[in-house]
Amino acid sequence: MLKRHIEKELKNLSRDYPVVTVVGPRQSGKTTLVQKTFPKKAYCSLEDPDMRELATADPRKFLNEYPQGAIFDEIQRAPQLLSYIQTIVDRRKISGMFILTGSHQPNLHNSINQSLAGRTALLTLYPLSLSELAQTKKPYATQELLWNGFFPSIYDKKLNPTRFYKNYYQTYVERDVRQLINLKDLAAFQSFIKLLAGRIGQIFNYISLSNDVGVSAATIKHWVSILEASYIVYKLKPYFNNFHKRMIKSPKIYFTDVGLVTYLLGIEHMDQIKRDPLRGHLFENMVILELLKTRANQGLEPNLYFFRDSHGNEVDCLYHTANRIIPIEIKSAETFNTSLLQGVKKFKSLAGDKVEKGYLIYAGQKEQQVNFVKIINFQNTRKIIPTS
Repeated sequence: MLKRHIEKELKNLSRDYPVVTVVGPRQSGKTTLVQKTFPKKAYCSLEDPDMRELATADPRKFLNEYPQGAIFDEIQRAPQLLSYIQTIVDRRKISGMFILTGSHQPNLHNSINQSLAGRTALLTLYPLSLSELAQTKKPYATQELLWNGFFPSIYDKKLNPTRFYKNYYQTYVERDVRQLINLKDLAAFQSFIKLLAGRIGQIFNYISLSNDVGVSAATIKHWVSILEASYIVYKLKPYFNNFHKRMIKSPKIYFTDVGLVTYLLGIEHMDQIKRDPLRGHLFENMVILELLKTRANQGLEPNLYFFRDSHGNEVDCLYHTANRIIPIEIKSAETFNTSLLQGVKKFKSLAGDKVEKGYLIYAGQKEQQVNFVKIINFQNTRKIIPTS
């Protein structure tokens, strides 16, 4: 069992708050994490219809069965429990009494804001990070990681990625979407999500995608918001500042697991990735999510952006920390050449003293320093962001 880096923050928050809520994509390891972190705490899954019926029919009686608190898995299945949990923790004043997990952000956040504001800490658990996977001591080729993705069960049970993502998509993505919206045309949605996968790492154009799918731009925006709320996609926002240039205002879209993208693109064999024209974007998706996971595992806001202006100057990712900006260029190339640094150098000329250092993350093995830019292998992405 791999140690999840978020475990430390989960323990810290359980000492400060009466309730800790862990959210994130389905199958990211939330249940395993909370049970491993709190092995002596009672556990109840509200995915179980019988348990959900008990919790819904008589919440007080249900909670009386857990006088010392408990882990309640998939709490969005019985959101009415949250109001009763509020009265219990207000009366008992015990830190770490309840540990909750959930997968649907809108429903869960609305319920928490109404019932547990100020009483719960929120953590987001994504699939395995590169640094967590490194605990296996097994070297994985770049294309193997892009094909496998990072869901724990693929590595734990040695599952075939294509079969796993086929079932994951049908069981969770389509099911959850249908629960959150009144989806009348499944075929249009299926076309939409596959076309969306082909647009990762690109400036997102709602109108262009709506024309390709045959639905309105408003529908595309709604569907993207549902995928984001269900932790299927991550929206990287553009960085705004007055550099006397016209800035791009549209976001970029990435999937929270690159293996799902690979599946949606119809890639069924690892060797196909080497020749796929979107290999660079798949690599970028993997690295962006590694940065996101590093921040989330510390319980911190991402503070990640990208930069592009109307003159074509761009940087794949900006990490904003205090009053400094760290530009990060991401390239799937295995060989370094100075042309890969053009974006980072141009950004420094625009941002001035706000930039003290920059990074180039690539697939090559040789790491070196070139002026203010450090060139590192993608496996070391986590080192860019300080961890406590």
